[in-house]
Amino acid sequence: MSDFDDLLAANASYSDTFSLSGFDGIARAGVAMVTCMDSRIEPLEMIGLSAGDAKILRNPGGRVTDQALVALVLGVNLLQVDRILVVEHTRCAMASSTEAELKQRIAESSGQDASWMTLGALDDQHRTLKADVVRVQTHPLIRDDVQVGGFLYDVDTGLLEHVV
Repeated sequence: MSDFDDLLAANASYSDTFSLSGFDGIARAGVAMVTCMDSRIEPLEMIGLSAGDAKILRNPGGRVTDQALVALVLGVNLLQVDRILVVEHTRCAMASSTEAELKQRIAESSGQDASWMTLGALDDQHRTLKADVVRVQTHPLIRDDVQVGGFLYDVDTGLLEHVV
């Protein structure tokens, strides 16, 4: 018996109707999205896409980290991405707590010192979105014709606000 048996059983059912076999991995809709790991976000569904249409990159706060930027460069140059959405969201833990508060909560939960970590708390989501969009737009390996936008997703209404 494994702690993962329920997930493996669900995967077996999923594989019965799996339709992406042989797919080459390009972004069929030419879209990449950087968004938060929050489980209330359904990245493909919220913009009307399906599996195989887009590259989805998720991390705490939906930030354009160094690793996310590498993935975007790959997407643009090798996987037919020509539109990039950077999507943060309302009621995000990364935007509703300070760096110190997040570290304290982690320390309390884990019983370990978390002060050495950089978590990336967001003190101004609009400013962060603008900075992350500029970071993508000015990268030398992201072509000028690639469209980049910053958005705020409302987890209570499902709507995207185009911020930048």
